[in-house]
Formats: sequence, C-alpha cells, structure tokens
Amino acid sequence: MKIDFAAAMSRALQATRSSNASQATRIIQDALAGLGDTDMNRAGLAALPPLAPPHPPLRIVHSGAATPEVRDQRPAASPNLPGDDLAKLQRVRKPLGEVLQALRQGFRRAPAMEGRAKTPVAPQLPEGAQFLARSYSCAHGSRGYKLYIPASIEKRGLVVMLHGCQQNPDDFATGTNMNALAEASGLMVAYPHQGAAHNASSCWNWFSPAHQGRDSGEPAILAGLARSIIAEFAIDPAKVFVAGLSAGGAMAVVMAQTCPDIFAAAGVHSGLAYKSASDVISAFAAMRGDIGAGPAARPAPPARMIVFHGSADRTVHPANAQRIMEAAQGRSSQAHQSAGNGRTASRTLVTHPDGTIAAECWLIEGAGHAWSGGHPGGSYTDPLGPDASAEMLRFFLEPSAIPK
Repeated sequence: MKIDFAAAMSRALQATRSSNASQATRIIQDALAGLGDTDMNRAGLAALPPLAPPHPPLRIVHSGAATPEVRDQRPAASPNLPGDDLAKLQRVRKPLGEVLQALRQGFRRAPAMEGRAKTPVAPQLPEGAQFLARSYSCAHGSRGYKLYIPASIEKRGLVVMLHGCQQNPDDFATGTNMNALAEASGLMVAYPHQGAAHNASSCWNWFSPAHQGRDSGEPAILAGLARSIIAEFAIDPAKVFVAGLSAGGAMAVVMAQTCPDIFAAAGVHSGLAYKSASDVISAFAAMRGDIGAGPAARPAPPARMIVFHGSADRTVHPANAQRIMEAAQGRSSQAHQSAGNGRTASRTLVTHPDGTIAAECWLIEGAGHAWSGGHPGGSYTDPLGPDASAEMLRFFLEPSAIPK
C-alpha cells in the first residue's frame, strides 16, 4: 500500500474534533486519491462485497406520527483500528474497507450531491428588479451573498436560500427559479455563498458540532445576515424564511431548530436531520441511510418545515426525510396522494390543533437528488414536478393551507 489509511483516518478524526472540517476532508481526499486498484487488492479491500444498493423507497406508517421501517441488514464488523478511531467506526457499524469505498465514491461525485455541475444561465430580471452582490461580516465570520430585490414596492418578507455543494448563488437562483416566484409574492431573496475557503466542496458544514448551535459558526453568520436585511429593509419579522438543497437543506434544518425566533418556517430539499452527524464519517453514514448514525436531538420545537425528498435519491437516503419529520410536534398526521407533472408524490402532514401545519413532507416517487420542478439552466435540478419552490412559498405564506 502507498498510504497508511488507518493513520490518515486518525488524522482526519483529529481534524474534525478540532472543528476543522475542511482539513479533514482534504486528508481523506488525499488518501483516497492515492488508492489504485492494485492497492485495493493488496489491502484486501477488493475482496469485500460491493456496497449495498440503496434501500427500497421509504415506507411511511401512519399512526399519529409517521414512522419509517428502515433496517441495515449487513452484519457489523470491527475494523482493526485503535482507541477512539475504532469507537468512531464501530458506531456507524461498517468495516474500514467499506467506509473507504463509500468515501471514495462520495468524493468522486462530490459529497452530498450527484449529477454534473454546469455553467448556469444567468437569472432573468424583470424591469425594476435588482440582483445585487453584497457581503456580511460579524464576529463569527463573513460571507458574500446575492440579494434579489423585487420590482414590486411591497417587500413583505425574506427567503434565505442555502445552495448545495459545488453550487453558487447565481446557479442556485437559476435552478430553483425562486426569484421569479418571489417577485410575484413581493419577497426578497438572499443567497449566501459558501465557497471553497469554508469547505473543500463548498458545502455548508451541517455535520460539524461547531456549526450546529445558534451562537457560533455558520448558523450565527446566517442569523446575523438575516437580521441585517430585516433591519435595513424593514422586513416583517414574521415573514422571514430559510430553505436549502442537500447540505444547504441540512443547514436549513439547523436554522429551523436553533433560530425559530428568526425563521418562521424552513424548506428542506434532500436534506438531513438536526445533529444526525457529528463528523465526516457519521455524515457519510447518515447520507447512506444509517439512521443510527447520530442523535435526533430536539432541544426545542423547531420552526415549521416543509420537506422534499426523492424516493430514488442515491446520495442522501430518503430515510433522512423521515428523521426530519420526527422533530415536528403535532396532534395528527394525514397522508395524501397526488400527481404532479407526471410524478406521484406521497404527502404527509403534521398539524397543530388550530389547523396550522407543523410539518409537511413530499416523498416524490422516482425522483433523485435534485431540486424538484427546477429550471434546467441550473445544476442539480429535475424539471419534472412537483414544483418545490412554489410549494415552499405556499407553505411559508399560508400556514393553514392544505396542499391541493
């Protein structure tokens, strides 16, 4: 072997303990880059059985609250690693070779994303609208962002949109078509930019404990950015929302959980539950559907959430949608079936006694890891319906509206 993989994993884990996710990612990428087929054979990894195919589509059983039945049938094995490293890998119940194969495959297609990035078509602006490049700084850090200001005089709300890995604000704005929909609703839209300086794959660091609390890291930056726009443009605080895709969706869950006083509702597309991971290894385990990869911590009721997930998502397993729904607190749940643009979606509602919807989940049959109903000019989009952007705005602005 060219590389001591146990040592590489140990260094990566030390980096995650120090809240340096970017360094951990680079260590693993460097290790995997040096692994050839011959090295796989010498390491005994090629003899391992292939990675298990994706689990079957999520089955939701309605009994007050939706509950998944997802089980990992593979036998547990203990890798030959010492101390804390062994404990880390035993927790996700995967042998070292399988973890390395999973990581290698994941980095080849970019963590938490699949498909192929493209040069996006520039978002079209109606006359009088603006799409400005701005920046925000605070004690916790700084981020550039794009801000869409509608041509309509009434600016009654704000949506903060968190892009996925390998994306940027222009790409995400084009793919989600959120600007055009916000124009019709008189909403402003902010697109914070998570670049390679913050994560090697431009992902939001949703899996790092340093970025899972409201008063530190990326959540503190995003909350401060939202507050600054609210103050500058006199936005109605009751009409401030957050939404995201993949890693951005996972960070939107973090914001809904930690800052419900700032964000009235959240839209989550192909995301993961709050604190479902605490480092790089458990992040990949959670993405693959290991629902025991981390605690489903719920210190307080989150903001209202609408969740979209494809049943054929091979990057973030649809079991993660169910984990997000488990955080919702309501007296009843109800399933609906509907067809949208040639697709069938299984919808689950969790409602409060007053009729408002605490959470809404769309499990889209046959859809993969891409924004449902998105514009083909952006990356990681699925032009088939339902239109996730339109449904999110409906959910944000009409708390009691039942989807048709």
